[in-house]
Amino acid sequence: MEKLNWTLLLVSLCVLLWGVAGQYEWQIRDAFDEIRGKIDKVNAENCYIAHLDDLSLPKDSVSHYPDVKEINVNPVFPNRTAMLHLHNMAMNRAFFWSYILQSRFIRPAINDTYDPGMMYYFLSSVADVAANPYINASAIYFSPNMSYTSSYRGFFNKTLPRFAPRALRADDFNDPVHLQKISTLNTFYAEDLGAFDPDSLSKDYTSDFYRTNEWYRLLLPDKVEKRHDTKTTYDVEIRYANNTNETFTFHGPPGNDEIPGPVNWTRPYFDCGRLNKWLVGAVSPVADIYPRHTQFRHIEYPTYTAVVVMEMDYERIDINQCPTSPGNDKPNRFAGTTRCKNETTECEPLHGWGFRRGSYQCRCRPGYRLPSLARRPYLGEIIERATSDEYYNNYDCLPIGWIQKLPVRWDKAHPFIRAIYADRYYEYVNATSGPSSLHQERVNIYEVLNFIRSVRPENCTEYNPSDLELNGDIAYGAEEQFENQAKMAVRLANFISAFLQVSDPKEVFSGTRVADKPLTEDQMLGETLSIVLGDSKVWSAGTYWDRNKFTNRTFFAPFAYKTVLNTRKYNLEDLARINSTEEVYTNQPWFQFLKQRWSTNQDNLEKFFLKMKIRDAEMGKYLKQYERYPTFYRAANIKHGHWTRPYFDCEGKLKQWVITYAAPFFGWDNVKVKLEFKGAVAVTMPLMSLDINQCPDNIYVPNAFKGTDKCDRSTSYCVPIQGRGFDSGGYKCECLQGYEYPFEDLTTYYDGQIVEAEFQNIIQDKQTRIDMFKCRLAGASNVHVSFATLFSLLMCLWKFRNKIFERKMSGMARKLFNQLKSKEFREYLMSTHFWGPIANWGIPLAAIADTRKDPSFISGKMTFALSVYSLMFMRFAWKVQPRNLLLFACHFTNECAQLTQGARFINYYYIEGAEKKEEKS
Repeated sequence: MEKLNWTLLLVSLCVLLWGVAGQYEWQIRDAFDEIRGKIDKVNAENCYIAHLDDLSLPKDSVSHYPDVKEINVNPVFPNRTAMLHLHNMAMNRAFFWSYILQSRFIRPAINDTYDPGMMYYFLSSVADVAANPYINASAIYFSPNMSYTSSYRGFFNKTLPRFAPRALRADDFNDPVHLQKISTLNTFYAEDLGAFDPDSLSKDYTSDFYRTNEWYRLLLPDKVEKRHDTKTTYDVEIRYANNTNETFTFHGPPGNDEIPGPVNWTRPYFDCGRLNKWLVGAVSPVADIYPRHTQFRHIEYPTYTAVVVMEMDYERIDINQCPTSPGNDKPNRFAGTTRCKNETTECEPLHGWGFRRGSYQCRCRPGYRLPSLARRPYLGEIIERATSDEYYNNYDCLPIGWIQKLPVRWDKAHPFIRAIYADRYYEYVNATSGPSSLHQERVNIYEVLNFIRSVRPENCTEYNPSDLELNGDIAYGAEEQFENQAKMAVRLANFISAFLQVSDPKEVFSGTRVADKPLTEDQMLGETLSIVLGDSKVWSAGTYWDRNKFTNRTFFAPFAYKTVLNTRKYNLEDLARINSTEEVYTNQPWFQFLKQRWSTNQDNLEKFFLKMKIRDAEMGKYLKQYERYPTFYRAANIKHGHWTRPYFDCEGKLKQWVITYAAPFFGWDNVKVKLEFKGAVAVTMPLMSLDINQCPDNIYVPNAFKGTDKCDRSTSYCVPIQGRGFDSGGYKCECLQGYEYPFEDLTTYYDGQIVEAEFQNIIQDKQTRIDMFKCRLAGASNVHVSFATLFSLLMCLWKFRNKIFERKMSGMARKLFNQLKSKEFREYLMSTHFWGPIANWGIPLAAIADTRKDPSFISGKMTFALSVYSLMFMRFAWKVQPRNLLLFACHFTNECAQLTQGARFINYYYIEGAEKKEEKS
């Protein structure tokens, strides 16, 4: 008997340990584990000998690439705004290089070239990375013998064998320049990848021996067959400072309406030997007229001579684990890897998580609600870390009972109900229209929007100038929603600051190398134009130089704009042609503000460190350090710029409501002692593309429209919806904790546009259903016993207690007391027969308590072991036949429950699971 007790003790311990060890076995291997394994397999030490297939990931490991054809049609997901900016930056640089390489036709030269110098290429790539924290590398790769340069004496109409300036962000944690041992992200390596030993084919980015040059093979070498007019053309109407006009047509990247579009995407690849990270690249082609200077224009044809490559860290790109559905299309390698319980919940992606699990939340499906103790949808990160016990017993939504149909017949609101709304929203009853609606204590959003829409180009001169400039809180959220457009201005300001501080036109080098010339008029025109071409949300851009700061010019302000959203015709003019003192750009309020702010103190500017390596000579057989290594420059970041108040551009070129962002740039003074303000770069975006946020917020938040939502505050709360534009209704009313959505609908919330429409109906005394837009208390009456009935029954039993229970109860109580005092029961308390089943008592209780719930809250191995253990005990108990029937009943009930639990688990996973798989297949 003692030996058997020890055996059962060991079996119980093994079962418990086995169950704990398998508490995460419910998480099966999926596509995320596959990609994570490939990422961890390659590192900086073994990438040189790794197989070529191991250096890249599948194309569908990045989903929902930004599509330029849908940018102005559908809203861009928040988790793709960084990729969209990468896309736009590649377009920006491709348009600029295409323009500047063909601008020689504006001023034809006999024995000179207007091509940018070598430092222009290097500092331009550095500025791409310095001004954009999410961009890790920027480069331009030229085809063999198609790169012209002005950096070498006697090199007219000659080409470099290879030329590929590339800048990348370095980890300066251990850099001796930074003694704080803090990574600043402001140190950059720039080198020419076209300078290498001709015998080293593995360093030739045009060769097949170069292991990770997919970005080159996508578009180069350009194969022009039969037709030479296949390159897209763009028209620019230029008006110079002397009021002379010119229309310049140049070839550039493919148009937005073409397939595949101006930007191509590479597969994620490991940047071996350089950044040693997994990167994703955006590639855009650069067009040029080739060959040059033949004197026979009919044999010169447009072709792609280079590609611009912008790269970002793959692990910073959010993955989408939700199943494919309308609006969540394929290809997506990670689709369906969520842990949401599809029976009652559905997946919703979250942004800002990067490449890691849990970037989603599980919302309740229509017809279900959260438990009363759950405050918000279940976070994917918490579900991913749950044990099997937690997962199978939680993260469910409860069915909603008594679901109502949506109303078909509408009626006018009862006068009492309408009076309640009129008293609560009194600003909508006696509304003030026109410009005065902007200055009311409580904002009537309808009248404000009506006034803004009523201002048009044909009547804007009739308004007071103060009415055409709105308060700053009208444009709440512009800093976030127009951040990518502001970075375009910061990038150009960063480049001009770098060029003015690092490049010296008077510097003399040994050999045939010459210093870069000062910035030219065509270069500034091209840089300004490329901002408008590269981002469709930017309607105008300008580079405004302060008085006598540009070479050989008193005033210089190239200004580019467009008048149609999607077009290939643009306008470009020099605002220095304006002679009116009131209209000169140096008197603009935002220009004066920046000039005064940065006139004396530039200590707050960002400090960027450069480590540049250039080619040794024209042929470029090896790299050498730049003469000043390392060097640095100071420039403004996005926080140093200035946002204007929303205004109507009545006297300008756009004739619409806009908002402007301006970023300053700096250079050395005449004696190169200190920095001085040189000018500013400004970009202008339309106000109507800004999303309004009507949800309540803290009192100190400068939002003119906060709290103008019409959600029922007692049962629901407001959540903003993006993509609705500058209009009311850009929100949804979600139910509060403990409340439920009562209607049979495809959604679980009230749409803000419908709520706003019904609110206007009740204000105008029309048929409405506004009073139905409330959530219902998530509760119902339970089955309970009447206290009066129970008390009467107890009184009857008490009255006849002697006759009914005297003999029977006394005999049963005596027997039970004797059994508890018996020797067998004391021995039982000291043996494994008592505490062994007690250790597992939670399992049968959970199984018996609710047979309708999922029984599989323990692992399969543990259930199987418990089932075997139960069979062994029942066989032993049947043979021994203990005299203490009470103990045997307890044991028998416990073991039967455990056996039932195991059988139900096997039935659920192996029988019903197989049937579900067959139905899906």
